[in-house]
Amino acid sequence: MNIMNEEITSNKVYLCGHIVGEPVYSHEVWGEGFYDASLSVKRLSGQDDIIPLTVSERLLIGRSSADGNAVALNGQFRSYNKIEDGKSRLILTVFVREFIEAEESRNPNTVELHGYVCKPPIFRVTPFKREICDILIAVNRAYNKSDYIPCIAWGRNARYAGNFAVGDRVEVAGRIQSRDYQKFVGEQAVKKTAFEVSIGKILSDNGYIDINQ
Repeated sequence: MNIMNEEITSNKVYLCGHIVGEPVYSHEVWGEGFYDASLSVKRLSGQDDIIPLTVSERLLIGRSSADGNAVALNGQFRSYNKIEDGKSRLILTVFVREFIEAEESRNPNTVELHGYVCKPPIFRVTPFKREICDILIAVNRAYNKSDYIPCIAWGRNARYAGNFAVGDRVEVAGRIQSRDYQKFVGEQAVKKTAFEVSIGKILSDNGYIDINQ
């Protein structure tokens, strides 16, 4: 398998939803302009996940990307570091590889990652006795780059993932979710949004577990 094919198969995203707002110019790489956009994807519960996108101007040619338009896409969940107030912040976005026809029978929000545990997992139990485990996964990309993707597991998956060690190879499947929270800056509460993969299935060197079983 060549490097580009391996990159695509180790990080796959399918989304189907509606554009929120208008795309905003972000940056240019080798003469190719890129735009930031947001996609609203409906959960089964009826709640919306608002997911950030990075889109090439070349994919926008001849396509309406106005607020409210329905789109389906294939892409990758990527990360980069941004300096804010002298501190490095991990920014997450779905890099759009192509726009496609929506598939009616397909889950509108799926992500598959093959990577490595890069920090000790954090297992905890909430006051309501819900088991949760936070995992940071490094997914290799071409040109010696890596994407660092926060993931969250629940229940039996959480107990299982809590035993992972740094360097363990893992494969996860789930969905990208957005989560609002408050952070205090001085005495003022500021609304922030976190993005992560909510894990449905885990495959590791230690075996396989499916939360749906």
